[in-house]
Amino acid sequence: MKTTKKLLSIAVTALLLPLAAQANTDDAQKMHKLYEDNCASCHGSDHGGFLAPALNADTLKGRSPTALRTIVMTGSFDTLMPPFYGRLSDDEIRGVIKHLQSTPKLDNPPWTIEDMKASLKVLVSDESTLPAKPTYQIDSMDNVIGVAARGKYGRGSGSKAVFINSVTHQKIGEIATGTAAHIIDYNPVNPRWAYVKNDTAEIFKVDLYSMQVVRSIKTGFNGPGLGVSRDGKYIMAGSYVPHNAVILNADTLEPLKTFELEGIDPDGKMVSSDSGMVIGTPFDDIFAIALENAGQVWVVDLKDDFPVTKITDVGRHLHDAFLTHGGRKLMVASYDDSIVTAIDLKERKIIKKLDAGCVPHVGGGAAIEVDGRTLGFGTNFGDCDKMVVSVWDLDKMEVVKQVPVSGGTESPAAHANAPYVAVDIISKDRRARTVQLIDKKTLEVVKTLDVGGHAYFPEYSADGKFLYVSAGYSGDEVVVYDSTTMEKVASVAMESPAGIFSHGRVKYMTRGLSPDEFENASKMQGAK
Repeated sequence: MKTTKKLLSIAVTALLLPLAAQANTDDAQKMHKLYEDNCASCHGSDHGGFLAPALNADTLKGRSPTALRTIVMTGSFDTLMPPFYGRLSDDEIRGVIKHLQSTPKLDNPPWTIEDMKASLKVLVSDESTLPAKPTYQIDSMDNVIGVAARGKYGRGSGSKAVFINSVTHQKIGEIATGTAAHIIDYNPVNPRWAYVKNDTAEIFKVDLYSMQVVRSIKTGFNGPGLGVSRDGKYIMAGSYVPHNAVILNADTLEPLKTFELEGIDPDGKMVSSDSGMVIGTPFDDIFAIALENAGQVWVVDLKDDFPVTKITDVGRHLHDAFLTHGGRKLMVASYDDSIVTAIDLKERKIIKKLDAGCVPHVGGGAAIEVDGRTLGFGTNFGDCDKMVVSVWDLDKMEVVKQVPVSGGTESPAAHANAPYVAVDIISKDRRARTVQLIDKKTLEVVKTLDVGGHAYFPEYSADGKFLYVSAGYSGDEVVVYDSTTMEKVASVAMESPAGIFSHGRVKYMTRGLSPDEFENASKMQGAK
């Protein structure tokens, strides 16, 4: 009898093992989907981090599950992390945390050109049916300002690109982006087209006249890099995951060529790299792309098979960049070296490496003409022992001044018709409510605006009369100021607004230089 029971027990155990294994697999898949649906747009599809820290077995090793559960339930103050209490059940939160603490960082999951082609969606097959002019009242398309609204949870109905008339400060349209909108760029040849990229690397071709998406394509899992060529024919998009970039036909969004981002870093190591900035330039038919981890900038010619010139030893942990001098000079921030490297895109070589304070960040760029000099401004991403905004003479490529500010900074904004260079303070306390204003002549902080919420991504309207600032996290509005008096003149409600992008950028390329100054700077560079 005992023998029979023992045999039965073994048989039952043998039957149950594969069922248990299947259950574990099902649970893992369920938890992975919860992560993808709620966390990946900020923390990375590979669990390796993106806008927010990496969440995997290594980074969370030794962390208390109870403490992690509390953070997920309540959110993280003054960050993009909202409270998930009520959105996810307690069992789901516990399950996701257990999943994260047992899941390693994924090894660069692939997203091939075939995957991209399969993801292409055509929503308007015959673009000749679109209206010939805007369906709303606006004097010039330059007056359009686009705002990348993240939405409370980085996805859902609040995630969209919102477009505003910067003369009337009224919304003129919006398009849903599924997950958080991240960057907005415009076609420099045809003013009707905008391109929006979200946090999960989906690109939307937007008809600004009718405010609708006509096509979309997914170019990776996450990564903000996006640029449009000067002739409006090509788009280049870069990804953090996977480590590649792609050139698309700007009309059809069809992928034309992919690039594997890898190379020898400044320390002599062969590395596979995230994509940093991607930028087109009015100077030439080229794209420039930074390889964040490889410390290289690649210049891609828009001809034949898109040949690449590799500029090496640019810096450690490259990120954002801006153009100056007619688009010939490229200023690239290097986080880990505390420098901004100037590159000559004609000669395709490094001009000089400039001191930029700790963890330099240049955002969309800011440059102005003052007393015959082209001055560039760079911020510092995070609190440092010495919190400054660096000012460089971009003609001579030398440091002019480092302006003390009240905290870490992210995105400088300037305009030829505005008296101040605006910088957003991103420290994790009440300073994060503020924007500081640097006088263009004295290069001193002369005013501090308390915007409310978390104030960031300032942007001037195309005519320079107004300063737009996102008040995110606890603000949920874009605040508009008179650029001279700095009196508040309007507020535009939206859920977690982030980056602000003026249509005027297609003319200026560098914020702060008007078309005349932009042309003069180009002529000055040519004379040298």
